[in-house]
Amino acid sequence: MLAIRLQRIGKKKQPTYRLVVSDKQKDLYGTQLEILGHYNPIAQPKVIEFKADRIKYWLSVGAQASATVHNLLVSQKIVDKKKVKAWRPKAKKAETPTPAATA
Repeated sequence: MLAIRLQRIGKKKQPTYRLVVSDKQKDLYGTQLEILGHYNPIAQPKVIEFKADRIKYWLSVGAQASATVHNLLVSQKIVDKKKVKAWRPKAKKAETPTPAATA
């Protein structure tokens, strides 16, 4: 399955991202099919440069955008859908009382 996702590049503590199309099972930092743009969240204002026509092509062929990429595409008005929840905190384990603690 093809995925449109962000590939981190840049120096330590200065992330920039490439928007790439690659196979979901393969290594993200290996070969990718196409570079669709780049995203720099550190710059003020944030730099978002995507190739809209190529993104629409890959989505029409069946590529799935990751949650973060989907939200970026919605904010850039490339995709006409609602944003999705991209991040979810880890569920805390419920503490079960031990038999010695209840006595």
